[in-house]
Amino acid sequence: MVRSMILYGIKNCDTVRKARRWCDDNGIEVQFHDFRADGLDEATIQGWLKSVSWEVLLNKRSTTWKQLDNARKEQLDQAVAITLMLENPTLIKRPVLSDDSVCIVGFKEADYANLFAN
Repeated sequence: MVRSMILYGIKNCDTVRKARRWCDDNGIEVQFHDFRADGLDEATIQGWLKSVSWEVLLNKRSTTWKQLDNARKEQLDQAVAITLMLENPTLIKRPVLSDDSVCIVGFKEADYANLFAN
């Protein structure tokens, strides 16, 4: 089965570069979507949330997160997290690899190998 996968991230992220390199080295074709350059919409995030929780998607270790005011961080729930991610796409843990049926957040070679082995 050929999957039509999209790899979301930003070009200058080391982890995104590792994931793209892994796909290239393994002959896996993925479409790259730079959410800083190409934008991001709520429907895309909602699609990811069918497979992963917003807690997994939201990167609380990012520089962007650390720069947010505490009032916004303390009011956190799914709706607030979605709003924050739309306003600041760099709050999304990268990369996000997805199609209509699966969503993998972050990059682990074993996870990618397992996904594409099927």
